[in-house]
Amino acid sequence: MLQGTGSDVGKSLIIAGLCRAFTQRGMRVLPFKPQNMSNNAAVTADGGEIGRAQALQARACSIAPHTDMNPVLLKPQSETGAQIIVQGRIFGTARARDYQRLKPRLMEPVLESFESLKARCDLVLVEGAGSAAEVNLRAHDIANMGFASAADVPVVLMGDIDRGGVIAQIVGTRVVMAPDDAARIKGFLVNRFRGDPTLFADGMRLIAERTGWQALGLIPHFSAAGRLPAEDAAGLERGGGHERAGRDKAVTIAIPRLSRLANFDDFDPLAQEPGVDLVFVAPGRPLPVCDLVILPGSKATIADLRFLRAQGWDIDLAAHVRRGGKVAGICAGMQMLGRAVSDPNGMEGVAETVPGLGLLDLATELTGSKRLEAVEGVSLADGAAFRGYEMHIGISTGPAMAQPWLQMNDGRLDGARSADDLIRGCYVHGLFNDDAQRTALLGWIGVSSSLAYEANVEATLDALAQHLEACIDLDGLLALAR
Repeated sequence: MLQGTGSDVGKSLIIAGLCRAFTQRGMRVLPFKPQNMSNNAAVTADGGEIGRAQALQARACSIAPHTDMNPVLLKPQSETGAQIIVQGRIFGTARARDYQRLKPRLMEPVLESFESLKARCDLVLVEGAGSAAEVNLRAHDIANMGFASAADVPVVLMGDIDRGGVIAQIVGTRVVMAPDDAARIKGFLVNRFRGDPTLFADGMRLIAERTGWQALGLIPHFSAAGRLPAEDAAGLERGGGHERAGRDKAVTIAIPRLSRLANFDDFDPLAQEPGVDLVFVAPGRPLPVCDLVILPGSKATIADLRFLRAQGWDIDLAAHVRRGGKVAGICAGMQMLGRAVSDPNGMEGVAETVPGLGLLDLATELTGSKRLEAVEGVSLADGAAFRGYEMHIGISTGPAMAQPWLQMNDGRLDGARSADDLIRGCYVHGLFNDDAQRTALLGWIGVSSSLAYEANVEATLDALAQHLEACIDLDGLLALAR
């Protein structure tokens, strides 16, 4: 099990690289994360949903993602509450304090999924969540040491030197931990090093001396990490992620950074297109003059519709449309583009109906069961094939649906287009991973594509595995697992 000194120290990426490295050694490897918190989710082969990071790790193992790989997924719906997904299905919702009381009930499905994975492979690589040093949450913990103790797995702790203070991160974790938990940690890794590694040799020795843990590797910064799907929007919220690439790009695509942004990895392929300047617009900033505005998915459509208006983005969007600019909505983004969004049963909080942006002649009712399904078909706008997945609650109806954007291979129609085809919306995520569909979308706004996205992801996973082979004692790591 790989645990971290804090959130976003690179656990997900390193696990993905280890998955590919050990798979390339001929082992059957599976990833596992007991508890994840992210609105970036993926649909699994068994019809559920898990965190996007575990789906990438499964891909690194050359295997389809399964709900057992992430038995508890928390999807934030507000500042203090989240939807709880257990073994791929909606379990309920809870505020943070109430969730702490629920955790003892969730250890059973967590261990059940872990044992199921163990029975199917040679090696399970387990990812912790947040910080291993959160000793105030140790009681009933299912994400870090609580799980490691219950499942009897050895732990490796990783710190992030790029943040500064990595010696204190790792040694401090050792200091605050209970002795039994500290004894379970067998080694440590230091991630995101830049420069001459010999300059930190004394630092590695000092950590080993102060903790009694084995030094397993100093991992240089992996510059190609941005080519892989990110786990969550933490980088965007810190002002990182997709920055403006410069004014020499052929087209600009703007995406408002909604407060409950979900599945933002939909747009990773667009960010990597050489001719595209992809801009995630921060709250409080206006939508720029651009060729295309995409309204992304959201965990709470009505709340983010209000948030969008509070930023003045509805006014910016109306001006963009008056100038002849194009607009696309994905999932909740399409729902917002309609005349109204109704939540009669209070699925997102309060039962209410709110006006939409009125750019597509449709209305949405947030009712019914959640649709989770991998899909493929053809775009009726341009004849381009696509692959993607549906992950939504809600039914949209109205005249605009008579001119759909997509048709599934099973004949189902999805989405809507305005009469002049300047506004489009659909429920399908992952559209732009598909080279054919992304090329068609970019052609809609007048630029060509030169990216082989899926091939690049595979090449980057291979490069990451080679990177870790060179800097981590993988034989030592495997010996600890045995």
